[in-house]
Amino acid sequence: MSDRTYTGLSRPVKPDYEGFLDNVARKGTPERVHFAELLFDDEVEDALCERLGIPGGKDVGDPYYALRRRIELHRQLGYDYVTVEVEGMAFPDNREIATDTAGALVRRKGRDWVNEHTGPIASWDDFERYPWPDPSRYRTEALELVSEILPEETCIVGGLCAGFAEHLTWLFGYENLCFKLYDERDLVLAVSRKLLELEKPAYELYLQFDRVKAIWHSDDMGFKTGLMISPDDTRELVLSSHRELARLAQKAGRQIFLHSCGKEDDIRTELVDDIGFDAFHSFEDTIELVTDAKREYGHKAALFGGIDVDFLCRADESAIRKRVRSTLDTCLPGGGYCLGTGNSVANYIPLDNYLTMIDEGRLYTAD
Repeated sequence: MSDRTYTGLSRPVKPDYEGFLDNVARKGTPERVHFAELLFDDEVEDALCERLGIPGGKDVGDPYYALRRRIELHRQLGYDYVTVEVEGMAFPDNREIATDTAGALVRRKGRDWVNEHTGPIASWDDFERYPWPDPSRYRTEALELVSEILPEETCIVGGLCAGFAEHLTWLFGYENLCFKLYDERDLVLAVSRKLLELEKPAYELYLQFDRVKAIWHSDDMGFKTGLMISPDDTRELVLSSHRELARLAQKAGRQIFLHSCGKEDDIRTELVDDIGFDAFHSFEDTIELVTDAKREYGHKAALFGGIDVDFLCRADESAIRKRVRSTLDTCLPGGGYCLGTGNSVANYIPLDNYLTMIDEGRLYTAD
């Protein structure tokens, strides 16, 4: 299999956002497999564009050149939407960096992660000095551009937004957050309220754009065996904010998706029945198989992805095709499933393996 010729596009797929939304709403088995991904690493986008013959490089006169290119990439891959974010919402945190060892698609600037010990907020003085984003400076140029140039058969998914649990752990540092929940809980509550105060104006901006048909909440709340903080603290500090934003979208007739890593059994009822997310994403084999989720609560919400990232990194073509077919056999009937990775298209997933997954989805027909 040649890197230069294999594209995974053995059967044409035309984007169809209305079919995508109907599939999410579980209005019946879709006519074809729809795809969903949280994001693609920049290195993967570059490599895919080169593979598919989409012009690369940069146009210094166009700050949205990469976004224009992404629209074409998603169209060729068969995605029914493009994710676009409100700009101007930076939350500086403490990050570490190391040399990336991903291989062919290595990040030249290194791989970074948030310092889990301490963050930029450790006191009330830090809270007051922190450079919180200013809602009056939020920008929508990207949303405006995409609304204008996006093909009519494709929609916008707003986000990734509403990272309430993530920002709490990043702004305090996870270890420090755990101490503050007991030693200085009022400070944690203040940060939680501040996050909602800053997220809500951005959320309202998404809802002003007719081509935004859904909003994707992205908020890792757990880890392999449980939640990052207690279920009660998660309900008070995190889910209450998700609920408030969700009600805005639901009132406006938009769908809401949730990406959240970790084991969330303790709050599943709130996520599915109370907040009422239309779709859930992030499935890791060691936590929950997407096929098990389909049987347990797939009659209440759609599921995205579930082709485990570790599996995609290690499996051969035959195993990938077999797993995709098996997953679709279980998850596609009745609607409510979109094919994709368990988390995101990371730069350490072999490109051919990702394209094999997409190709098998294109080829799939139910027996």
